[in-house]
Amino acid sequence: MIDDRGWYRPARHVPSPFFDQRSDETDISLLVVHNISLPPGQFGGPYIEQFFTGKLDPNAHPFFRVIHNMGVSAHCLIRRDGEIIQFVPFNARAWHAGVSSFAGREKCNDYSIGIELEGCDYVAYTDAQYQSLTELTQQLQLRYPQITSSRITGHQYIAPLRKSDPGLVFDWRRFHDALKRCES
Repeated sequence: MIDDRGWYRPARHVPSPFFDQRSDETDISLLVVHNISLPPGQFGGPYIEQFFTGKLDPNAHPFFRVIHNMGVSAHCLIRRDGEIIQFVPFNARAWHAGVSSFAGREKCNDYSIGIELEGCDYVAYTDAQYQSLTELTQQLQLRYPQITSSRITGHQYIAPLRKSDPGLVFDWRRFHDALKRCES
């Protein structure tokens, strides 16, 4: 379900300009789970797609004046209804982690895949999001076998003084149990 160019076939593809090539595609070994809502705490609307594609109108909301030129992206976004939107092919480096480290290794963007859940730190994620995240993760693990269960983490753990997502409401046990059930 992931083609040779790094696109997940079931996803809606909305290419972002905010990526570059990885120095070593065989080094993809980490999955980072994030959350995002634009404006903060609000769901739906076109703003996340606009943000990740450089088309966010700074006049549409006061918060957008601060972020509209950030030039960030993620590989995928999972909407509240479970829809997956892919912005960057998996074999390319999306700009999602920022200053980060995992297991003593810095620059997580170099070797990770970033998945955003539409949400915030204090609102529970939907069943549809967990289902889509589980299915996507399974496909990523098939394509990139170095992404084991122990190499799936949250943004809060790779940038702990800067970030808090996906937040305490993300049910890691539920997610890992779903992955285990699918492996059986």
